[in-house]
Amino acid sequence: MVETTKTSQDRIWQVIHQIPHGKVATYGQVALLAGMPSHARLVGRILSQLPSETKLPWHRVLNSQGRITNPGRERQQSRLEAEGVTLINGRVSLKVYGWEP
Repeated sequence: MVETTKTSQDRIWQVIHQIPHGKVATYGQVALLAGMPSHARLVGRILSQLPSETKLPWHRVLNSQGRITNPGRERQQSRLEAEGVTLINGRVSLKVYGWEP
């Protein structure tokens, strides 16, 4: 397991900051782009520690099936829908809305 350090946290934040409006990425994709493949759970842990007033677009990060997995499900869904991202049966189509940097 990779220990959460300021450097790993910053790398994850930098990747999430780049996810465009109306697009989504998976926890695994964020980890890979941050140079930490196989550390999707670390991404989730770091996102769970964000202050509620953050400007980071945390709501654009989903699980590998395109589902919302955090306790703030309604808030995340509302933010995604405000960006034009549609959920069908609780799932976002990664084929349609997936970010490809």
